[in-house]
Amino acid sequence: MYNIQTLNKIAACGTDLLDKSKYSFGDDVKNPDAILVRSAAMHDMEFADNLLAIARAGAGVNNIPIDRCTEKGIVVFNTPGANANAVKELIICALLLSSRKIPASMEWIKTLKGKGDEVSKLVEKGKSQFVGPEIMGKKLGVIGLGAIGVLVSNAAASLGMEVYGYDPYLNVEHALKLSGKVNYVKDVKEIYEKCDYITLHVPATPDTKGMINAEAISLMKKSVRLLNFSRDTLVVEADVIAALDNGGMACYVTDFGSDNLIGHENVICLPHLGASTPESEDNCAVMAVKEVVDYIENGNITNSVNLPNMTMPITGNAKICVIHKNAEGVLSNLTKPISDAGLNIENMENKSKKEYAYTCLDVTGDTSGIEEKLKAVENVISVRVVK
Repeated sequence: MYNIQTLNKIAACGTDLLDKSKYSFGDDVKNPDAILVRSAAMHDMEFADNLLAIARAGAGVNNIPIDRCTEKGIVVFNTPGANANAVKELIICALLLSSRKIPASMEWIKTLKGKGDEVSKLVEKGKSQFVGPEIMGKKLGVIGLGAIGVLVSNAAASLGMEVYGYDPYLNVEHALKLSGKVNYVKDVKEIYEKCDYITLHVPATPDTKGMINAEAISLMKKSVRLLNFSRDTLVVEADVIAALDNGGMACYVTDFGSDNLIGHENVICLPHLGASTPESEDNCAVMAVKEVVDYIENGNITNSVNLPNMTMPITGNAKICVIHKNAEGVLSNLTKPISDAGLNIENMENKSKKEYAYTCLDVTGDTSGIEEKLKAVENVISVRVVK
């Protein structure tokens, strides 16, 4: 029996996939073999040696101590693309909100309550202060062409926008889904200089932290409207506010409010609504559970943020799964004790991700005692035998 702890409410359509003869789950589960989480902070948590995996029902994993997990051989999963449509729809909404001054107009018209028959005349007199441009024919820059960025690009192009996309790490899967109407650029400065609207869809990393700063903003049009529904750390907030105050930016729309941003005339703050749809929560829950089950039962890794993805069927008696440092000589040091134990290696795969690697060996023979022998090998972090 495997124990699955849920740190947040996980949609039942996901947890219903857990075979109750194999898994117990809930927020009160002790000594979990895996953890399902959404937004709960995990940096101060202690992890037992039996913890195999953590699955984030969402894309961002900044609430999880990735480095510490990797050092302990804990695979961290996320669910890229599961909430992509929900975020895409909110981005399209944000484009319109930023253009037509819709939030401000809604607040203003509330002030007319009680004016009786005067309301119609007051509306006609006051509506000019909320005039804004149409998005059709305008240039949109999409920085980051992952699952969300591609959907946003395609939707905006279908609405008649001239779309420019930038992503130095664009993979084949996403490139194939990108509309032919989208202009792919190799230098982000081209987006800064050309676009009327810019939307950010990159992960929060040391390289992307503060990427939208005074220098970047100085290259943009003074009428630019900036959308940030990825992470608050991507922008230098003080620089954005300064640009809004001095006429260097028309509007900033973000899903990450702060005390300095809330109430600013040219800022639209939303309360982190990007993935707040029942469909998105269901998709994330299902994907997270499937990832955990496939890893526990089959040793397969899909959508891991800290270890390489690998899927390998079991054709022999067992599959030996080893997480180890990506160091010279590890593979030969693994195969020797396996051979000495009289096991035959039917198939083997090894993949690395930066300083760490994952090796799976499909073997025939008696695997009794092999885990302890392999754990003694230098640079090995964890060993499991899956049958």
